[in-house]
Amino acid sequence: MNKSIRNSLLYSLVLSIIIAALILPGCAPQAAKQPAGETVTTPIKIGGSLPLTGPASYLGKLVKVGYDKWLEDVNAKGGLMGRKVEMTIYDDQSDPKNAATLLDKVITVDKVNLLAGGYPGGSAAVQMPIAEQYRMVYISMGGQWDSFQKGFTFSFASPPLMTKWWNIATFDWIASMPQDQKPKKAAVFSLNYISSLDAYNDMPDIMKKLGIELVINELYDTPLASAEPLVSKAKSAGADLFFQQSGFEDGILGVKAAKALGYNPKVMIYGTGPIVPGWLQLLGPDANYIVNGMPISNKLPNPGIAELNKWYVEKNPTVKAAPEYILLGYSWMQTLQKAVEGAGTLDQAKVRDWLRGNKVSAVGGEFTFDKQGLPAPFSYAAQAINGQLELIWPQNVQTAKPVYPKPEWGTK
Repeated sequence: MNKSIRNSLLYSLVLSIIIAALILPGCAPQAAKQPAGETVTTPIKIGGSLPLTGPASYLGKLVKVGYDKWLEDVNAKGGLMGRKVEMTIYDDQSDPKNAATLLDKVITVDKVNLLAGGYPGGSAAVQMPIAEQYRMVYISMGGQWDSFQKGFTFSFASPPLMTKWWNIATFDWIASMPQDQKPKKAAVFSLNYISSLDAYNDMPDIMKKLGIELVINELYDTPLASAEPLVSKAKSAGADLFFQQSGFEDGILGVKAAKALGYNPKVMIYGTGPIVPGWLQLLGPDANYIVNGMPISNKLPNPGIAELNKWYVEKNPTVKAAPEYILLGYSWMQTLQKAVEGAGTLDQAKVRDWLRGNKVSAVGGEFTFDKQGLPAPFSYAAQAINGQLELIWPQNVQTAKPVYPKPEWGTK
């Protein structure tokens, strides 16, 4: 059994043990006990955890900026249901085990009224069953597709960061091309982590529907000393579509390797890397014409995004817009706010039921949730053009025409 498959099975086993432990006799779901005697002068307490240190902290800190901005805005408008809101976000140090422990702590020790969702997918996956155990609404990125198949009723994603959906728009764009203009062969390399396994498993069906031969579909582990072995394999296979379902550092290595080896396929698609602040700056012109999927963009016309961009640029004059991960954090908290206000109560079952029966409009978009807590599948495709991420698909939000096929390296 190779290392990639062994790691994937180990993660699934650990998650299954956590969920099973929560549903054993004596651990049946129970409503969280909220402090007695609360009045309109008692602050509403929200709690959760984020990776504020460790490998995921770079993006976890941005999510917290979104949470903090939402807290500032809601209190400036009189609070939630006329009550001031207080929020405690612990540092889980990028460790899912800590994320699980801390979510239990905010519920049982801190006795919060509401939960703030966690990040990234591995942490959300272990927090979702805990929220279900205590029957508390949990809104976050979600723990990938598998976590929404567990029958949880209190978890929602608004929007989700789900790899299964990440490139819907990218592949719709490719599908719109005349068949004789599409790439002919695809090489796909997916990071061996919960957030990439769905992409790996779905690739054969996706490429078959596109009429593209899938010549390579492999998992890889990090850290990578170099991505040249991956790129060299794709080049040797004659792949004119290169898709690296990557994180940040391994994605950077992939682009550098492609340039170094003179590999220039018709289209290069990357995972989460391009929407991470620093990607465009680190790669410079080499980032141009790379395509990526995303669940949110600071260029969308959604209500509230322009205001958040303005606020962030005023604080950070060297940038042009708010990072997408700030918008994600804001959207998750905004969804929770609208659910509580819509239900008119902190009763968790009523807040959950309101979410299941009503449309939510947040900076992330307009969402209605199915029985799994998910909105309808969607994504946006972006392409780096002149040093900026431009929306290229779907056409109704397009900020620039797609550049295809990819120009040679060094083309501005």
